Amino acid sequence: MARVGVEGSEVVVRLGLGEMPAARRRTVRFAVSALREVGVETSWWRVLRGEAGRGRWLPGRCVGLRHGPDGTDFVALSADGPVLWMGLDLAAPFSRVAVSVPDPRATERALRALMPAKPPPEP
Repeated sequence: MARVGVEGSEVVVRLGLGEMPAARRRTVRFAVSALREVGVETSWWRVLRGEAGRGRWLPGRCVGLRHGPDGTDFVALSADGPVLWMGLDLAAPFSRVAVSVPDPRATERALRALMPAKPPPEP
């Protein structure tokens, strides 16, 4: 299972041992300033967007890249519980990162506190 933390000005997703080979990486990193949305989805399959790319796609266990009209998503999901998802801006390496983490609600609250403030709407 993945772990999400913050190191300096970056959000770091550390993948579990079983996820690393399928993802072909140990971590996913992006700037805290790239966070645009953070949420928790109770149904893991609802965060899957686009077509499956490189990775492992088994029933109830998905790890890898998904390609869609909004860009490329990175997912490391398990059907065991709710999923944390993070919507990112165009400068980030992915459009969305969705991962199964031990406590998605607490991680969501921690990330929301770090998100950049939205600019006020123009008149």
